[in-house]
Amino acid sequence: MTDHEYMQLAVSCAKKAKGFTSPNPCVGAVVVKNDIVVGTGFHRAAGLPHAEVEAIEDAGVNARGATIYVTLEPCNHFGKTPPCTHKILDAGIRKVVVGCKDPNPFVSGGGIQYLQDKGVQVVSGVLEQQTRTLIEDFIWYVQNNQTPFVILKCASTLDGQTATSTGDSKWITNAESREYVHQIRHETDAILVGSGTLHSDNPSLTARIEGQKTKDPVRIILDTHLTIKKDAKVLTQKSDAKTIIVTGPGISKEKIKAFETDRVQVMAVSLKGQRLDLNELMIKLGKISILSVLIEGGSTLAGVALRSGIVNKMMFFMAPKFLGGSDGYPVFAGTGPKLIKDAFVLKNMDVRQFGSDILVQGYLK
Repeated sequence: MTDHEYMQLAVSCAKKAKGFTSPNPCVGAVVVKNDIVVGTGFHRAAGLPHAEVEAIEDAGVNARGATIYVTLEPCNHFGKTPPCTHKILDAGIRKVVVGCKDPNPFVSGGGIQYLQDKGVQVVSGVLEQQTRTLIEDFIWYVQNNQTPFVILKCASTLDGQTATSTGDSKWITNAESREYVHQIRHETDAILVGSGTLHSDNPSLTARIEGQKTKDPVRIILDTHLTIKKDAKVLTQKSDAKTIIVTGPGISKEKIKAFETDRVQVMAVSLKGQRLDLNELMIKLGKISILSVLIEGGSTLAGVALRSGIVNKMMFFMAPKFLGGSDGYPVFAGTGPKLIKDAFVLKNMDVRQFGSDILVQGYLK
């Protein structure tokens, strides 16, 4: 097998814990000796051993003189766990192959340099783009003032409508698409919807995939005037994740106190025009270690989020259906640019198919 193939195996290991490691990145590692995989590992959760430690311990005595493939540069600092560079040296690893360097500007390259100074051969940049995409939320967070990586998910008919004139939207996309969205929910720290979606759908906003252990995202509800009903599912259902209700200024302490529990938090942000300031909200969410946010609101929230500039990645599902009129709900409400040259443009775009549905996804920044 080649370096790329071994690194691909390390990526597969890392993906096993995607969704469970935040605020740490997901990382995978593979130990190879004499062209045989003798150890594998991945970082399971913050505070638990890192991927390199798991893989080396899995390899045991076979780690001496071996090569370790790791998706992210080994850490060289003390945190909740000791430096992985020390573990690599103590195990007698002779070569380290790295997917991508640590994106944290304060430590990037430090682990590689330390290992090289100790006589270990290091190769960096193997499957670099793939290993960076694996932790794109973590990279954005540490390099952009600790603000979350934001994904905007939309779904529409081919004529660009998200619901009929009566508001009926179940279901535009098929079961395969919806299951994939639940996978994305599991992998992100938080899910964000507006009060319109809350009142019309009373959604659970959980991650539900048959046969798979999942983690529910933190539920964030934009509710300017605190109109949420106390029996809403996001407040009453059983879930390990908490709910954050985001309001505008001026809500009475008594009204807020009536909602707040150990699982429900009310967070106030400023208004920008008549809407909650989403940029301020992202700063506040970053301060409580939310690294990624999935927006699943209706057309009003989608339009505001896009125009506010907070969206990093777009996931646009299209179903092979037509409503054949102009009285349905558009994907984005509000006023768009006047000129085509000012249109939003996706970069690094790719296309996937889920049954008869098409997913177009790409990056806005």
